[in-house]
Amino acid sequence: MSDFGFLVIDKPLGLTSHDVIGVVRRGVNQRRVGHAGTLDPLATGVLVVCIGSATRLSEYVMGRDKTYRALIRLGEETPTYDLESEVICVRPIDHLDRAQVLKALEAFQGEVDQIPPMHSAVKQNGKKLYQLARRGKEVERPPRRVHLQTRLIRCDLPEVELEIICSAGTYIRSIAHDLGTVLGVGGHLAGLRRLSSGELDNPVPLALLRTSFEAGDWRQYLIDEQKALAHLPALHLEAEGAADILNGRLLNLPQEPRSGTDPVDRPILYRAYDPDGRFIAIVKPDPSGSHYQPEKVFLP
Repeated sequence: MSDFGFLVIDKPLGLTSHDVIGVVRRGVNQRRVGHAGTLDPLATGVLVVCIGSATRLSEYVMGRDKTYRALIRLGEETPTYDLESEVICVRPIDHLDRAQVLKALEAFQGEVDQIPPMHSAVKQNGKKLYQLARRGKEVERPPRRVHLQTRLIRCDLPEVELEIICSAGTYIRSIAHDLGTVLGVGGHLAGLRRLSSGELDNPVPLALLRTSFEAGDWRQYLIDEQKALAHLPALHLEAEGAADILNGRLLNLPQEPRSGTDPVDRPILYRAYDPDGRFIAIVKPDPSGSHYQPEKVFLP
C-alpha cells in the first residue's frame, strides 16, 4: 500500500517549493507528492508536503491561516516588492521613529483590501500578472479581501520585523510595500519565515529528512489527516453509513451538524471514519441540510 500523509518541512533559503517536492519524491519513491501552499525561494520555514492520496486533501490545509515572521526594509523600493529585484528608489527615513511605525501598522489589522503585486501568479484576463510584468506592462489589479493580525517584533530602522497571522492568499510582499507607502518612504520584504500553516508547525529540517530517507526511517515524521485536518470535526460511522459514503450515497443524519473552526459562511466539512477507525471520506451537508454527501472518498 502506498504511503499516505503529510510532512511538515523546513524549507531552506534558496530552494523553490518544487525543489523540495523533488527531494521528497525521490526519498519516498513515489511520484504522487505535492505541497499545500508554496513558499518563494527567498522564504524559509513551514512547507506542508502531501504524499500519496493525501494530495487530494491539500486544499483543506492550504486554506488555513498562516503565521509569518517578516523582515521589512524601509526607504527602498523594488519592482517585485522583495529581494528578487534591484532597488529602484531610495528615500530618506531619518524622520521616522517607532511610534510612527506602530501608527502605520494600524492599517494592517483585521479585514484589509490588498492589491496583489504585479510579480505574482494571480491571473487577469487569462494571463498571469508576472508574465505581463516581465514584458514591462502594469495593469490595474482588483483588491482582494484578506484578514491580518500584525504585531511589531523589532524596530531597528531602516529594518522592521513583524509577526503576521494572515488568511490564505495574503501576499506578505504587498504588506511590506504597502507599509512603506503608508509611511511615505517605500519599503520591501528583506526576509520571510513561515512559522505555521493552520495548526501545523515545528517543521523538520530538510537536511535531517534527507538523512532519514537514506536510513529508511522517514515515516517517523509522517503526519496523518487527524492532525493535518484537526480543524474539521470527525464523524464516526456505523457499517451501513460507511458503506453509503463509500458508494457515493447520501447519509441520513437528522441531528444538527456541529460547527467546525472555519468561518460560519463556509460549508461545514467532516472527516468521516468507518467502524474500524479508518479514514474514508470528507463529507458535507447536502443543500437540504438533512443528509451528508461525500465530497471526497478514500477507499480503506
